[in-house]
Amino acid sequence: MTIALDRPGATAADREQRADLVARAAKLLPRIADNAERTDRERRVVEENIEALAGAGLLSVLQPARYGGLQTDMRTCLEVSREIARACGSTAWSATLLNVCSWYVGLFPGQAQNDVWAEDPTTRVAGVLAPTGTAVQADGGFVVTGRWSPASGSAHARWAIVGVLRGSGADAEPGMVLIPMAELTVEDTWFVTGMRGTASNTLVAEGVFVPGHRYLSSPEAVEGRYPTPHTEEAVYRSAFVPVSALVLAGPQLGLAQAALDLVVAKAPRRTMTYTFYDSQAVAPTSQLAIAQAASLIDSAQLHAYRAAAEIDEAAANGGYPDYDARARMRMDTGVATVNAREAIRILVSVHGAGSFAEANPLQRIWRDSETGSRHAIINPEVSTDLYGKSLLGIRGTVTHLI
Repeated sequence: MTIALDRPGATAADREQRADLVARAAKLLPRIADNAERTDRERRVVEENIEALAGAGLLSVLQPARYGGLQTDMRTCLEVSREIARACGSTAWSATLLNVCSWYVGLFPGQAQNDVWAEDPTTRVAGVLAPTGTAVQADGGFVVTGRWSPASGSAHARWAIVGVLRGSGADAEPGMVLIPMAELTVEDTWFVTGMRGTASNTLVAEGVFVPGHRYLSSPEAVEGRYPTPHTEEAVYRSAFVPVSALVLAGPQLGLAQAALDLVVAKAPRRTMTYTFYDSQAVAPTSQLAIAQAASLIDSAQLHAYRAAAEIDEAAANGGYPDYDARARMRMDTGVATVNAREAIRILVSVHGAGSFAEANPLQRIWRDSETGSRHAIINPEVSTDLYGKSLLGIRGTVTHLI
């Protein structure tokens, strides 16, 4: 089934490109699925997966066309992430973060973009936006020190975007800086239950000099004031926080769909122990639960695609969503994430205790969803608080990330 919700100005060419990219991802699913257990066990995405995605153009969907990227839109990024996640959550999450970090670079001053891509347009970028580092003013730039985690995708990147506080005390400004991975240390800290293969380790900088043009102000970005000189490029006018949150829903959509496909395929051959039913497929309890899970997945997609459509439409029209619209987008992202996670929970229960056999992909899907859906920027309770206050005319009291 296709859910066609899209921005009003999307052209046939836009949709054809999107469908082509999703089809490219679909062709890679058997290979990615074959590597999923190894990715999970080795705690990093198998390099074969990364190279296959890169070769298909699926790690350049948000990279500027000026550097050979596809420069698509947020709906396309969501659909590509969703498709990859049908085979492996960790691979999809890593691809999503590498793609959105390319989008972040596209917001920086032109010289910073050239630093990253002029010599090698295939360069990939990872990052952590939380300002857990410091940027001390120095001649021509900043001296940066800090620790950042979890840095998803950093095992496959040559540059990193990391969050810093510029200045000190109440006047400190949160921002982001671009640093080559060669100037950072990576500490192996990612020992987790889900999304194990994302290699989301800790990046460390000790007194690294960063030129001034590689700094981006977070408060300015939140309001859509980006220093890129290429203001004619619609996707790099997209709303900062809504994009940062929404892209993380893509893997959740794919994980939920993978769980549904697996349970539906297995149900006719799985018995209902201690009942008179020959299989799960003929048991009304299974039928009702599967229908509920499928509806939750549809709802998750509809909410995510509505947010993507609003982000893409505003960017295409040269506008920037106001506070209340951005609050609704965060709510949509939270609802999509919770619905996808709840659908997986229902499907695991339908499938039974066998869901947790190590040989069963469903246990990995469940672990990846439970972990990825709890990323701080898509926290559904915060999103609900934010949106409820917004509806009542109360603004600016929950978070600056809006």
